[in-house]
Amino acid sequence: MLKKFLVLLALIVPMMANAAEKKKKEEPVVHLTDEQIYDELKKFAMVFEAARENFVEEADEKKMLEAAMNGMLGALDPHSSYLAADEFKEFSEKSHGEFGGLGIQITSDRGAVRVISPIDDTPAEKAGIKAGDYITHIDDEQVFDLTLNQAVKKMKGRPGTKVKLTIVSDNGEPRTITLKRAIIKVKSVKFEEKKLADAADDTDEKIGYIRISDFGATTAKELREAIASLEKAKVIGYVLDVRNNPGGYLTAAIEVSDAFLDDGEIVSTRGKKKTDIDRVFAKPGDLTGGKPIVVLINHGSASASEIVAGALQDNHRALVMGSQSFGKGSVQQQKPLGDGTAIHITIARYYTPSGRSIQNEGITPDVEVLHSKVEVLEKRESMYSEASFKNSLKNDKSKKKDTKKSKSDEEEDVSELTDAEKDARDYQLQRAMDMVRAMSKLNISSSAKANVSGDDADKSDQGEAEKENDDKASEKTPAKPAAKSSSKPAGKAPAKKK
Repeated sequence: MLKKFLVLLALIVPMMANAAEKKKKEEPVVHLTDEQIYDELKKFAMVFEAARENFVEEADEKKMLEAAMNGMLGALDPHSSYLAADEFKEFSEKSHGEFGGLGIQITSDRGAVRVISPIDDTPAEKAGIKAGDYITHIDDEQVFDLTLNQAVKKMKGRPGTKVKLTIVSDNGEPRTITLKRAIIKVKSVKFEEKKLADAADDTDEKIGYIRISDFGATTAKELREAIASLEKAKVIGYVLDVRNNPGGYLTAAIEVSDAFLDDGEIVSTRGKKKTDIDRVFAKPGDLTGGKPIVVLINHGSASASEIVAGALQDNHRALVMGSQSFGKGSVQQQKPLGDGTAIHITIARYYTPSGRSIQNEGITPDVEVLHSKVEVLEKRESMYSEASFKNSLKNDKSKKKDTKKSKSDEEEDVSELTDAEKDARDYQLQRAMDMVRAMSKLNISSSAKANVSGDDADKSDQGEAEKENDDKASEKTPAKPAAKSSSKPAGKAPAKKK
């Protein structure tokens, strides 16, 4: 009971601090003169000297200065930070597809560490850590006194070693889990042909399923290979699954969006000055030939995932299904300082083609389909039947019934399920494939500029039944040379990043 109280207290205190911070942010920005800035820097030097000379133990000057720089950048927003040499090196390795740790994307929230998303097939994902979970302790040490980079560093370590995390989920109950660190190899794109769970065995209606778990340096190349393979299989449409995708490179999000578009704006980034506007447009060549697309998003879809979902949604190229996305609409850039260190700083906001800012709002799906499960609402046998009558005739041919509980009567171990069984239980995926099939039957494609609302979606499903979607986004020059950009004044673009 005491442990639960301490955890809840630890969560409440940062919330109060956050409320005070919000109130402070509403105050006008204070600009200092050069002379005032110089006076403040002199005061900083005096504080540093006084602390170093008077602290009861020997002071670590490097640690003090790094903490000061981290605090300065952290005061700007949750995504800006100072990267020491080892942190900058780890960040670069992580962005290129392989790193050591638990496989989890996190952010700072009210003094705690909040999970944006676990990465597919990693220790964090296998341990059941979910988007939205809070990490309150690492190896029994509270995280509230740690910077985000310090928390990340504590979770990393030699592969095979263990780390203990205390997690608080939506139900408010803390739980402690022990994870084994591993080398995290990120293959960001997985794909396969799928059929609906209730589809006939002899049906030739194959749906191309593409799962993007992360937007890295090789994502666009992997996506093109996936589409080429699925096109050869003659799929009728696509489900693009970016659920629990925390984002990645801005350039990767642009190239992924471009793969499904013939023209139109993909994204615009807008910086501090009114003239700091960069618009990116798609080049001709939809690799799927205009086939119907459903993008699956949820509250773990962030940054680059939201760029893709927003681009395809605003260009009426795809239907977005699932739940409201995370709402990270800012772009970060690493600025090296020349000695192996760097700062990771927010330099711009990004906007969807229609001029929407996703910051703190997220992408609203065209059709909301919450994560659900199908439940059996009637028992295998009813208590009221012919057999329930006292004097009913017996069946002389009947076999003795097995009184053991079937798997439908008790909780199953999901890890023992086949891929097909897991697909059948994925309610959002099944509804997305339903929609792709309906859109294919109705010949809804990019050329039709379909904009299916929730009501229209219901009608499509009914008609079918009657017939038978840096933190770490990095601003780099887009890899596609044919993509056009300009610096025209901001405004709504014609309808056509983590």
